[in-house]
Amino acid sequence: MLVFTRKKNESIMIGPDIEIKVVAIGRDGVKLGIDAPRHIAIHRKEVFLAIEAENQAASVMTPDRLEQIKKAIQAAQLERKKGASEEDPSR
Repeated sequence: MLVFTRKKNESIMIGPDIEIKVVAIGRDGVKLGIDAPRHIAIHRKEVFLAIEAENQAASVMTPDRLEQIKKAIQAAQLERKKGASEEDPSR
């Protein structure tokens, strides 16, 4: 880990596009300002970890979800067969 000492209104650069500036220093903590391109997602760590946990939970395959997917595939296959037989009466 790289550690910096900065005073109020001093900043560090990450690459050419990202600037992190010390905006205020108080008893309760340090206030930082971050200037970065819009496509860069910036979150407090606790928010980032919560988002990551939600994404992990959403990606878990439960038996109920698997059954829903199975039924959807079966319905799509049935519709495809039905559509094909309507196009070709010899089927």
